[in-house]
Amino acid sequence: MIPLNVLREGEGPIVVLSHALGCNLHMWDGVAALLSRAHTVIRYDHRHHGGSAAPAAPFSVEALADDAAALIEREAGGEPVHFVGLSMGGMTAQALAVRRPELLRDVVIANSSAHYPDVSTWQARVARVQAEGVAAIADGAVERWLTPAWRATPEGTAAAAALHGMLVATDAAGYIESCKAVAGIDFRASNRRITVPTLVIDGAQDLATPPAMSDLIAAAIPHAKRASLDAAHVSAVEKPVEFVTLLTDFWRSL
Repeated sequence: MIPLNVLREGEGPIVVLSHALGCNLHMWDGVAALLSRAHTVIRYDHRHHGGSAAPAAPFSVEALADDAAALIEREAGGEPVHFVGLSMGGMTAQALAVRRPELLRDVVIANSSAHYPDVSTWQARVARVQAEGVAAIADGAVERWLTPAWRATPEGTAAAAALHGMLVATDAAGYIESCKAVAGIDFRASNRRITVPTLVIDGAQDLATPPAMSDLIAAAIPHAKRASLDAAHVSAVEKPVEFVTLLTDFWRSL
């Protein structure tokens, strides 16, 4: 198992939170503060992010799902968990739901994609980070992650600064391998085999993974439920109260 940095809070049914590319477990601070009032919240850093290990080898999103499965087996004591993933975390959720459904009560796939038919944008990002480092793409990334109107507020300005700090602290080589893993996903067929209850959430102003990508995910997964937030890509940061309301309403409906 890849050593992962893990933070556990609260008591109650277990929720595992899986963060976006270039972030770390603190991306979930607002959501975790709310959920931990009635749940055990387990959040972790993906490999090559935050305080987790950075093995020197290429990997796939399926490997991230295996990392998450090992974490759940260790932390949950055999109890199936609610698994919530955003962006790369949502890709991890899609892979995990097929590979290890017995570990899951349900999955939430937020601001994510099942496939990238054109990977030229990812290739360009990799080339720029190779040449100039992660800091070269950080400003543009954060601009896509949060809506302009919210970034202009004091709360949004602070959140943008925190996300920017997470991103520039990410090791360049690990970020590049993560980009390659994300660019290589194709869950279009495997999503049809997901049997655990699923909620798919988009950000109505998400330019990185537009709502149409969530539509395709939800259409493929049997009986998936769909929801939207008036937010950009990192919707859980911009709208934590509304995000948690979507989660708890979904869980109550099961």
